[in-house]
Amino acid sequence: MKLRSILMMIGATMLLAGAMMKMSFGAQASYIYTIGAVLFAIMQFLGRVRGGSFVLRRLVTMQTVGSLALVAAGVLMFTHHRNEWMVAMSVGALLELYTSFRIPKELEE
Repeated sequence: MKLRSILMMIGATMLLAGAMMKMSFGAQASYIYTIGAVLFAIMQFLGRVRGGSFVLRRLVTMQTVGSLALVAAGVLMFTHHRNEWMVAMSVGALLELYTSFRIPKELEE
């Protein structure tokens, strides 16, 4: 596997672990989540598809917004002490899920 893929998997695993541990461990989970979100977003920015059709560019933009929403959720974990971060994380996760299925289909066409 490429180093970029491995780092992206590590970031995604840290995202999941930090979100699951947030209720039990608090501040430590926030650090794990935020580091994972930043790592995941950086790897997505480095590996994104350039050019292509209008639909592909729109999907890449949606993927970028999803990554930024995941990072914003990490910031909200530190600044707000209630559950506002869950909204940003849900939006980011839905955008990432949608684009993860649509971008490969669009590349095939």
